[in-house]
Amino acid sequence: MERLAEQIAAFCTYLETERNVSPHTLVAYDRDLRQLAAFVRREKGENAAAHEVDHLLLRRYLALLGKDNKKSSIGRKLAAIRTFFRFLLRRGVIAKNPAELIATPKREQRLPFHLDIDQVTTLVEAPADGDKYVLRDRAILEMLYSCGVRVSELTGLNIGDLDLSGGMVRVMGKGGKERIVPVGSRAIEAVHAYLAQRGELAGGGPLFLNTRGDRINRRSVTRIVDSHVLRIAAFKRISPHVLRHTFATHLLEGGADLRAIQELLGHASLSTTQKYTHVGIDRLMEVYDKAHPKAHTRNPA
Repeated sequence: MERLAEQIAAFCTYLETERNVSPHTLVAYDRDLRQLAAFVRREKGENAAAHEVDHLLLRRYLALLGKDNKKSSIGRKLAAIRTFFRFLLRRGVIAKNPAELIATPKREQRLPFHLDIDQVTTLVEAPADGDKYVLRDRAILEMLYSCGVRVSELTGLNIGDLDLSGGMVRVMGKGGKERIVPVGSRAIEAVHAYLAQRGELAGGGPLFLNTRGDRINRRSVTRIVDSHVLRIAAFKRISPHVLRHTFATHLLEGGADLRAIQELLGHASLSTTQKYTHVGIDRLMEVYDKAHPKAHTRNPA
């Protein structure tokens, strides 16, 4: 019987080769499952295997996690554990999934932070004349806000993914899922100016380059956002992902359908998109008041 560490390695190979998960997801699954394996070894010995893990052992493990982790983190780890044991169950390694009946902790209701229109306009216009990379930085900020792409999706873009004349971009999302996203006119202008400066308006190479001329990475994009936030000193440090939240929030406040926003963001589940509904509640009430036939009906005296 394979030890738990070997079973986890086989599962990660499956995720990488058959499920085609992103490198970030693969690292997260591997880390979470190795943490579980360390606990099981302490409880069951160095040669412990998956069939020795039952729901009581998992409950003790989750209780231990609860001392130092947020409920959202525990929920993510439990999801990884469930998927791992489901994988072993399908292959006949175990007779039942010990994590199947363990309830996911209720997550804290954290409201996604977003910028208002004035703030986001100030930020995307922050790259100043005289900066060597002003056109690149402006194009990056405009694309993050205009398209709502993840940083990993932005850094993976190639010039050939853009249709500047049609105002569209082909985005490769999580799990290798491709989607087409509109690009706003300001972002089109910014990208066109940046590529014209590079002398590469067409081709199949990376869209955004770092200072060495290689494809830009996630850390570089984060540093770019940080540097321009500091430049305008309008608010505290924000992540590039805040621009994705801002994109979704402004679409919702503008009356966009939640399903359409789901497609644009590349969310697999509508429940993920629904976290933005709180910020559009005023807009939703306004739509309700205008559209519902009983919205303004007075109660009879």
